[in-house]
Amino acid sequence: MPRYGLVWDGILSKFKDRICAGQRLSKAVMPYAGERPLVLAIPRGGIRVGFEVAKSLCCDFSIIVVRKLPLPNNPEAGFGAVAEDGSTYFVEHVVADLPPGTVDRIVEEQKQEAARRVRILREGKPLPVMQDRNIILVDDGIAMGSTMRAAIMLCRKKTAKEVVVAAPVAGPSVVAELSGLADKVIVLEKPVLFRAVAQAYANWYDVSDAEVLDIMKDWERQAAGVGGSQG
Repeated sequence: MPRYGLVWDGILSKFKDRICAGQRLSKAVMPYAGERPLVLAIPRGGIRVGFEVAKSLCCDFSIIVVRKLPLPNNPEAGFGAVAEDGSTYFVEHVVADLPPGTVDRIVEEQKQEAARRVRILREGKPLPVMQDRNIILVDDGIAMGSTMRAAIMLCRKKTAKEVVVAAPVAGPSVVAELSGLADKVIVLEKPVLFRAVAQAYANWYDVSDAEVLDIMKDWERQAAGVGGSQG
């Protein structure tokens, strides 16, 4: 495996960028190629990774919007996540220390932001039908796992046949926890000292709405070019 020079907390970055990570992840999920799964990427960082996966599998691709519920005094941390359909996961021991009014306010704010992202990033289109389909949920990495948990909850409500979690990097404990919720968890790198997704990438930056829209336009052009039904 290539070695990259950026080091976070003593951990050498594992991926050059999200394109590299997506291409490597594609190889790990290739056994699903013949099943024509639906790849759902979590924006914004997961879109480029998901694009590479869906392109390799020649399958349907879309966006699933999930929002972290940020702590009021530490927005980088969270007490859960809410998906675009309202499916909500709470970290119970953290929520117990917050005023109920604060929890309700933040949940409502993030529901509104999720709705905004659906309007902007998916142009208001509904999620593709999931019933009796194999779903591959993709992100660029999994830190606490809250957003992925909420995404799994949504897919279960939509009666997906099988729910697969796929990401380039996650901590071992989170992988173990998600393995009890998803039908399969595919993670390439599981560093013991994992703290932040950014530490796994030599080239890390925050993805903008504009970049997500560009990626989805690229997908639409590719889908039209091969005469497929992706989108």
